[in-house]
Amino acid sequence: MELPVINHPDYVAKINDDNKFPIKKFGALAEHLINQGVVKKFHIPRECSIETMKTSHSLKYINDIKNKTLDVKAQKKIGFPINDSVVRRSFVATGGTVLASKLALDSKLACNTAGGSHHATFDYGAGYCVFNDTAVAANYLKNKGYAKKILILDLDVHQGNGNSEIFQKDKDVLTFSMHCASNYPAKKSKSDIDIELRDNMEDNEYLNILNKNLNELNNNSYDFVFYVAGVDIHYEDRLGKLKISDNGINKRDQIVIENFYSKKIPLCGVLGGGYNKSFEKLIELHSMLHKNCANYF
Repeated sequence: MELPVINHPDYVAKINDDNKFPIKKFGALAEHLINQGVVKKFHIPRECSIETMKTSHSLKYINDIKNKTLDVKAQKKIGFPINDSVVRRSFVATGGTVLASKLALDSKLACNTAGGSHHATFDYGAGYCVFNDTAVAANYLKNKGYAKKILILDLDVHQGNGNSEIFQKDKDVLTFSMHCASNYPAKKSKSDIDIELRDNMEDNEYLNILNKNLNELNNNSYDFVFYVAGVDIHYEDRLGKLKISDNGINKRDQIVIENFYSKKIPLCGVLGGGYNKSFEKLIELHSMLHKNCANYF
């Protein structure tokens, strides 16, 4: 048995060439995982159905994306042009996290090679996030009765404001966000647990804070975890503001995965953000999630 990893060629959408978002990373990461022998064959997702999407987004917003009728101001807030390619990607990448979550129920670990679009809320997208895939997948698991108590553990450098807003009144989904206090979004929403980090924090302090909070989270009982493994905490990230090393990110992933795997709690890993100055380094950092999960197979 090998680690279930989800990928689709359509994760790479056509966006304007001067866009700051490194859209080609999804194809390059898939290639890297195959070349490194982490994966022999990917699980291919289907587009997420509107029925499944409706649990986390308004029908009007879903249709505005699907029909490409979203106004220009709302498109600017997302940061992508809403064209055929971006629409396709948004539905398929969300379907990818739903599929990964289903596969994690049996294998205890599964990863998407996209996902972690945590700035998308119920009726709008923002910050390069069209649909909130982890919210959609969490609601899917709950509605199907596959999970009752879900933890969204968000370690992206930016606050997971979309998840905290979508699950604000849901006591069965705990939103945990450990992020740089001074970073995007300027106006933070309220997660169940927000850990705000100072600028330029380095490995030891970061990992100590993570360990302390995992110990406290372990006092609660979850039957499923979504892990948003953003690598924009790296010291060379263009949008970061923290100073975490390669080794720090690798250790972070190991700590998180081991913490839940040892308790037999299924974990679905999603990519989260990464805007490194070096594209090659970005792929290497993102692949740490998949490589660390694959070590258990």
